[in-house]
Amino acid sequence: MAGGVKKKSSPGPPSRVRATLGKLWQEKHLVLFKAEYTILVASVLWFLEIGINIWVIQKVAFAADLFLLSPDSLDTEIDWKAYMDEVEGVINGTYDYTQLKGDTGPLVYPAGFVYIFTALYYVTNHGVNIRLAQYLFAVFYLLTLLLVFRIYHRTKKVPPYVFFFVCCASYRIHSIFVLRLFNDPVAMMMLFGAVNFFLDGRWTLGCGLYSLAVSVKMNVLLFAPGLLFLLLSEFGLMRTISKLSLCAAIQLLLGLPFLMENPIGYMTRAFDLGRQFMFTWTVNWRFLPEWLFLSRYFHLVLLATHLLALLLFALRRWKRPEESIIELLKEPGKRVLLAQKLTSDQMVLILFTSNFIGMCFSRSLHYQFYVWYFHTLPFLLWSGGVKKLAHLLRVLILGLVELSWNTYPSTIYSSAALHLCHLIMLLSLWIAQPPARQGEKAKSQ
Repeated sequence: MAGGVKKKSSPGPPSRVRATLGKLWQEKHLVLFKAEYTILVASVLWFLEIGINIWVIQKVAFAADLFLLSPDSLDTEIDWKAYMDEVEGVINGTYDYTQLKGDTGPLVYPAGFVYIFTALYYVTNHGVNIRLAQYLFAVFYLLTLLLVFRIYHRTKKVPPYVFFFVCCASYRIHSIFVLRLFNDPVAMMMLFGAVNFFLDGRWTLGCGLYSLAVSVKMNVLLFAPGLLFLLLSEFGLMRTISKLSLCAAIQLLLGLPFLMENPIGYMTRAFDLGRQFMFTWTVNWRFLPEWLFLSRYFHLVLLATHLLALLLFALRRWKRPEESIIELLKEPGKRVLLAQKLTSDQMVLILFTSNFIGMCFSRSLHYQFYVWYFHTLPFLLWSGGVKKLAHLLRVLILGLVELSWNTYPSTIYSSAALHLCHLIMLLSLWIAQPPARQGEKAKSQ
């Protein structure tokens, strides 16, 4: 080289690997506590989950063989047969939603559910091969975990040891996915896929997948207020309308065969917001008398409180204090205040909080509804603003929530404990300092 100066070569891949392994060995006692090791811990747990899911499914099969019973008779599934009866009606040519029903009652899910479970109907030999269905749902479970772990990796909010409670430690979640075969896990898998698209800035794909999730089960609409705020913040009103139009177009396209047959029947059955729940199955309101639980006035109070909580969070926690709602309606380039990109922390916090508020003020929570917010709980707990809410107390809250959802039938005490945990988490989120936006982070640095 000219001048006899030798350019220093950068360390090759083997050197980087050795450096990484050396750092890992030095900090081995911190691996479970430092968020930068999220991928490592999550990978180990994910592969462990493969064995756990196989064991759960085979354990049920072994019990059936031991007692000379079919897996169905062990009550490993509740709604699967009803789902199969409902889609079988569509396969046989019935497109009037008011005529579609199964063992547990009428079909009350949108059209996306019909198409997905029709595919499962054929794959599982007309719904008879429940064992195969359980393995398919195990795949759904593992995909959901990958999507959830990617969100936690992007936010780096939660210490890795908590991921053990997100997957391996919950019997109820494994039961909902791989034994009970509910449609809730399918909807939530799509929802977490949509959140990943939002974090990647792929808003059109994210909105499309979000709409597909809604078409499987309406509980995904609990994320809608948070998503609306994100869209307005990111695009302003006019471009938000185009994104929402895409969501609506997907719903219209999926429901078209049923809308052409009986539009009122489809809309009232698939999107029935006033459906009455049975007191027998409630997890969260067991301490109330049944007459109050069934009261429409009580439902209106819960709805009003839900909307008020969303409004307060949107105005005082999600929005910047110096920014008006009117400003959010404008295109980002035309706002008085310089538009600042939402961070991954902010986006996830807004979406997860929106859903959590809906869970807190729900008219009733049934056991399969646990999957609606289970994977979001650690993020919400570690986003709270109570400094005295130490690691141990957060883990205790996770454990108490798990215990409440595993108490069957629910009791006055389990329902009260669940509400207490919800209240602590909601207050903690309220007093938390909102995550700084990307422009604000740059200024502070």
